Amino acid sequence: MRKRAADALPGSSWSPFELNPHLPPERADIVIVGGGVVGWSIAYWLKQKERVRGALKVVVVEKDPTYSQASTVLSAGGIRQQFSLPENIQLSLASADFMRNINEHLDVLNEDPVDLQFNQSGYLFLASEKVAHIMEENYKNISIQIFKYAGAKVSLLSPTQLKDKFPWINTDGVVLASYGLENEGWFDPWTLLNAFRRKAISMGVIQCCGEVTDFQYTVNVMTNAAGDNVEFRRIKSVKVQMPHSLEYQPMECAIVVNAAGAFSGKVAEMLGIGFGPKDTIAGIPVPVEPRKRYVYVVHCPDGPGLDTPFLIDYSGVYFRREGLGGNYIAGASPEEAEEPDISNLEVDHQFFEEKIWPSLAYRVPAFERLKVTSAWAGFYDYNTFDQNGIIGMHPLVNNMYFATGFSGHGLQHSPAVGRAVAELILDGNFKTLDLSELSFKRILAQEPMLERNIV
Repeated sequence: MRKRAADALPGSSWSPFELNPHLPPERADIVIVGGGVVGWSIAYWLKQKERVRGALKVVVVEKDPTYSQASTVLSAGGIRQQFSLPENIQLSLASADFMRNINEHLDVLNEDPVDLQFNQSGYLFLASEKVAHIMEENYKNISIQIFKYAGAKVSLLSPTQLKDKFPWINTDGVVLASYGLENEGWFDPWTLLNAFRRKAISMGVIQCCGEVTDFQYTVNVMTNAAGDNVEFRRIKSVKVQMPHSLEYQPMECAIVVNAAGAFSGKVAEMLGIGFGPKDTIAGIPVPVEPRKRYVYVVHCPDGPGLDTPFLIDYSGVYFRREGLGGNYIAGASPEEAEEPDISNLEVDHQFFEEKIWPSLAYRVPAFERLKVTSAWAGFYDYNTFDQNGIIGMHPLVNNMYFATGFSGHGLQHSPAVGRAVAELILDGNFKTLDLSELSFKRILAQEPMLERNIV
């Protein structure tokens, strides 16, 4: 209608409609749904890899411009290489290397250098007799990957060695401990997110504050070997609803990346994924849903102190130091049957009193005198199938790529995941790390890749 008005009055700039300066462009090459750290990492790597400057028009769409409910900034901010799967170990090693040299990648001219506040105090996993053999197997897997890719060190500690190194720990019930000596610790999540965003925007990525509410797509029906019709979709445009407004903008695009985190399953449903006949590919949903996790900030002047690692007790309770002055953050994942309500981000303080504090006080007696000073809740993009990331194209949508389902380790793996997705899109396959095992194939074949070290 704007065009018609301009055609009717060619000599005038008058328009019956006020132009919204925040509307996304009408066309883009690549639209990334989700402006968390994974989405912005993908955007950065796409621009970094483009052969001609400005050749790719990349738009990142984020529905929460304040990031007040974003999983990235509400996480505990840890990074570790102590995983059981080679793919996760490799992602951690590559991401840790990126973070150590972050200003070589994300420095922006005439802007302050990036300070991640990367505290490399290590992760300390404690194992009971029941799970000590798993820790030994994980240690062997890590050692193989270290030998293959280099850059990490992990040591196993007996209870006596553990007590000598960390005198404040009660070692009762601990049979074995695994301690990361390098490339492990924690950092500021907001700084990493903002660094990726700032750099990507400086390279020409367009930021859009809005919510993707629908897709326009074409359907191509083909018959498989069994004689069944299979519908293949190709996205033509993305509908972006502007915040606090009835206004929306359809955006034509060639490729869509679903990096919507905890809500990526809902984005996939807009394309009919999961609504097909049962026992068919079209009937398999993207197995990613939001799971609420609590993080509690506690104050304990007599606590472990500056040498505190990111400790993961075999009870599932974790804690780490938070700055100086006797502050710590702590949390734990609830049992499957006790998953909290995801309709809000309210904190359950009774969960701390009943499930977390007893384990904290048992493992670190000084924590008997702690005081909770604040708390928050955030969402995991929880992969209900095997708690591992899903990276790659959906088999029935030939221009939508996924980077989701990391179940709590998306933040720490975001630098390497972003590069991997950019390689898939621009090169057609993985170049630096082979992450093909994290594709949709395992879900279709019902062959989970179970990660034993989920926190």
